[in-house]
Parts: sequence; structure tokens; C-alpha cells
Amino acid sequence: MGMADIFTHSLTPEQSATLALWAVPGLGPRTLEALRVFAGGSLARLLSSPVREWLADVPVSAPVRRRLAQVEALAPLVERLLKQCNAVGMEVAFAGERAFPERLAATPDAPPLLFYKGHVGPPRRRVAMVGSRHPDQGFLPFARKFAREVAEGGVGVVSGAAMGVDRACHYGALDAGGETWAFLGSALDALDEPQARMLPEFLDRGGVYFSELPPGVRASRTTFPRRNRLIAGASDAVLVLRAGKTSGALYTAEDGLAQGRPVLALPGDVRNEAAAGCNVLIREGKAHACLGVEDVWKWVGARPVLAVPPGTGESWEAALSAEARGAYRLLDRVPRTFDEVLAGCQLSPAALTSALVELELSGLLVQHPGKLYEKV
Repeated sequence: MGMADIFTHSLTPEQSATLALWAVPGLGPRTLEALRVFAGGSLARLLSSPVREWLADVPVSAPVRRRLAQVEALAPLVERLLKQCNAVGMEVAFAGERAFPERLAATPDAPPLLFYKGHVGPPRRRVAMVGSRHPDQGFLPFARKFAREVAEGGVGVVSGAAMGVDRACHYGALDAGGETWAFLGSALDALDEPQARMLPEFLDRGGVYFSELPPGVRASRTTFPRRNRLIAGASDAVLVLRAGKTSGALYTAEDGLAQGRPVLALPGDVRNEAAAGCNVLIREGKAHACLGVEDVWKWVGARPVLAVPPGTGESWEAALSAEARGAYRLLDRVPRTFDEVLAGCQLSPAALTSALVELELSGLLVQHPGKLYEKV
């Protein structure tokens, strides 16, 4: 018995029928619900009979009817879909299951299922952090640091894995060893090249990729706006970090408002066109001004328990070893390599490694990919 067979038998008939119908292009959540009503409250009733026997009477659009006419029966379609998922290590979560975001399931236009890669952690407060693909120069390091600080409070970071602000926020959460979810505008076996390159490290460091799109569907102008509702729906609040007047991030803010989520925006210089979208959200009363990470924690309802922050007193220094105190003084807000830190101290490589681990566990240092170390 193959993996697909095992997976097929683990699905209920209702789930199998849902998966098969969801893979039909043009068949969305509302049409699926209309089909469920047509079938007497259970889509499973459509699973056991040929499609041609019930196709003429189903309440679907003409294009969807034509696509359904190309399917002989739903069960073989389920088997094919699961084989495609297994081939690329993709899993399926249905609404109500642990791996399906609970907040998203409660939204009006939620998908009945999601495809995902990665390990979905326990329930926690989460914030959608979105922004422009091409923000003003120098903003991305700030966005990454801000997301890291949000995640250090135990808050999950949700975004869209797009280049620019989205990606910086994902990496910021990973820098803190926090949780981050990426909702994609394509199927997980049809990623664009940058997202495909990011995937191994993303999963290795604890991130999760989600998509509502069945195998084989590539991103398009219609799929990106649709996935924005998922980013907002899976979160307790939406934060727009940087957005011009026409930025796609503003769609996520609108979805958040429609779903009743608190929306925050980072205000910017009125002369900065890259921040104009954020400023308009605040001016029109659609978003609360976000002036710091504490505002994020407040609006998502988090009560963070943080490591002792660095300061000028003796309380935090007294808890460190002499080696860690020395290493901390050599670090800066600019990431440095291990060798650069080593060259400035009298420690052996082994002693410095131990000191850096101690600082990281104390919340005084963050390690970036490539073994780059930055003072918090």
C-alpha cells in the first residue's frame, strides 16, 4: 500500500469529496457550500456516483459545469491529488483540524482546506505584518528587526513571502526563533524561484508555507489578492509596515477591516511617498498608529515574557559570565561575523562560542543566517 493509499483511507468521505471539488478551477467556498446544500448537507453523497448523474442539476456557473463534465468521478481525482501532494511533501489540513488556523476558519470566505509544508505549532497570538515589495532604501533592516522584536514576545508573524517587507518580517521572526507563517499566491508545488529558494531554510528554522490552491496552480493577478484575506484571517491583527498609495499591502488591510481585525500602520514622513499608504490609513481612521512593538502586543492581546533587556545597570550584567560580558561589549547593532568578534577579544574560539550561546539564550544577541551576530 503506497503513501497515497494510506492518506486516502485517512480521509473521511466528506473530506475526500471536498478535496476533489476544491480542485476544480472556479469552484470557491460559496459554490462549495451551495453544492453541499444541493447534496442534502453532505458532499460525500456526490463521491459514490459518476459526475454525469448529478451534473445537470448542480447550482454552479457554466464554466465550472464544463470543467466538472471532464471529470468522470470524484474518487479517482482525490487519489491523483494525494499522489501529487505526497510527491512534494505537501500535506492537507481541513477546517476544524489542528493544523488549520482557527482564526481563519471563522472568517466568512474561508477555504474548506489548506495545503501546507512545515510543522504547525500550538495556538498563540499572531499578527499579519505586510508591506511594499520595494520600500524606501534602508527600511528592510528596520522591518526585520521590528518583526524579530514582535516574535521575541511570543507572537507569531504571518505574511506573504513576497520580496521586500514580507520576507524581511519572516526572517525577523526566524531570527528570534519564533513562529512564522507564509501564505502563498500559488500552489506549493508551483512556487516562483525566490520562494522555492527560501523554502528549505524557512522550513528548517520552523516556518510554515500555506496555500489554498491545489497542486499545479501557478500565481496570477487574481491569486495574490485572494490570498491576502488568508493572511489577515489567520491573524489577530494586521500591521502595515510600509506601503505607498498603490501598494498591494493595502488590500490586506482592507481584508483585515472586513474581517473585524484591528489594523495598525507605521506612520512615515509625510514627504516619503513610500509611506503614503500607511499615512492615509491612519488619517482616514482605518488604522491605529503603531509607534512601537508594544502597540503590536497590545492589539493582538499578548502579554509577552521577555528576557532581561540590556541596560546600563548591573542587574543584567551580573547574571552573565565574564566571557559573555566581554563578548557583548564587542558586538554592535551591525551584524558581525564570528571571526570579526574573535579578532577583537582575548577568548579562544571555544570560549567565544560558549559566550555567544549564553548571550543568545539571555536575549541579548540575535544570530542571523551565515553565523552573523548582532547586539539586541
